[in-house]
Amino acid sequence: MVNDKDESIIVHIEAFRTMLLNCIKGFGIILIPVFFVAPKFLNIFLKLILKGNNVTLNYFSPIEVFIIQIKFSMIIALIISFPYIAKQIWEFFVPALYENEKKFILSLGFISSILFVIGAVFCLLVILPFIINFGISFATSNITPVLGISNVLNLSLWLILAFGLMFQIPLITYFLIKLDIVSYDSISNKRPYVIVGLLIISGILTPPDIVSQIMLFIPTYFLFEAGLLFAKKYKNNNG
Repeated sequence: MVNDKDESIIVHIEAFRTMLLNCIKGFGIILIPVFFVAPKFLNIFLKLILKGNNVTLNYFSPIEVFIIQIKFSMIIALIISFPYIAKQIWEFFVPALYENEKKFILSLGFISSILFVIGAVFCLLVILPFIINFGISFATSNITPVLGISNVLNLSLWLILAFGLMFQIPLITYFLIKLDIVSYDSISNKRPYVIVGLLIISGILTPPDIVSQIMLFIPTYFLFEAGLLFAKKYKNNNG
């Protein structure tokens, strides 16, 4: 005999299963057409980061580019289907939330998404071209850069993800202070520790080269200061 508690668990499991299947279906439906236009998306992406440099990207195995196109297709499909997936996840959790919790999570998700997009676009349009140009600048008459497409693409995608994540720093700082988890004074007085922490995180999230680490650390630190500034204004306005 199934009691009410067991029945409730079964209902929640079934709802989670339905949500998960809907997310996979939404992603799959988008993935199929995206795969056929992936080469065009890939060319546009590479033109943005190469910025007109006369550089030939090389591949070193017969199916390397095909695998890259699959990977790129999945990323583009995930970006396009993200609103639908987020809606499915939201509808699964929303019955268990209070009204104030709904507003908080919605505002948090919206601001976080905006910051992630800003970080990703900043990396794509500014940081990646700078890194490519920096690398090419070492070429001489005796030294010719040979860039592998997999290396360039993996570096680009990883840095875009890293910048998107690190651009969450002002949001994290602001809400930690707003929710009284930490105080403004305790964070502002520990800037040296914050700097060291950001340098360590930048080193973890970027490839093992000092240029990428510094390029990620500098805007992240300014964003940390921006988060502190907004938190200070919030505290001043609310006594």
